[in-house]
Amino acid sequence: MGILLEEPSIPLQRCPDLEIRIDTPKGRGVFATRNIPAKTVVDICPVLVLGLAENKEHIEQTSLYHYTYNWPTTDSKNARTTAQAVIFGLGSMFNHKHEQNVVWERDTKRLVITYRAARDIQAGEELCISYGSHLTFKDTDAPNLPPPETELEQLNHIQID
Repeated sequence: MGILLEEPSIPLQRCPDLEIRIDTPKGRGVFATRNIPAKTVVDICPVLVLGLAENKEHIEQTSLYHYTYNWPTTDSKNARTTAQAVIFGLGSMFNHKHEQNVVWERDTKRLVITYRAARDIQAGEELCISYGSHLTFKDTDAPNLPPPETELEQLNHIQID
């Protein structure tokens, strides 16, 4: 499945003040090594969109399936549908938190996701995104809170002005 991009190159960037910690209550996680100001680009990650059959027949049978994102696309009849995408870079390493400190934006034309600090993040703090309301695990940070909004609702109202 070849996708032609409008731009011949995509500048990537990553905040240098990050580390991955291996043994946290949630497993691996991304942490700030210095204070990160609000609106800072944390990472720009390339995306590999999977074909629907490829995802169903192969990826769903592996642990990689738990690291994919929903990705809006169109089928052969131009109907809107949702595929799965593998996010390279740190995008698949962020853990979930109901009150996330990192927000993300898809760029479906350039096949990248940009992650930004939603607020000031302190040194030593874990960087987390919200996975939306369809969690398949117990939220260890907020076990008594109601489920978070759907992904679409979350993306429509979060602003980092």
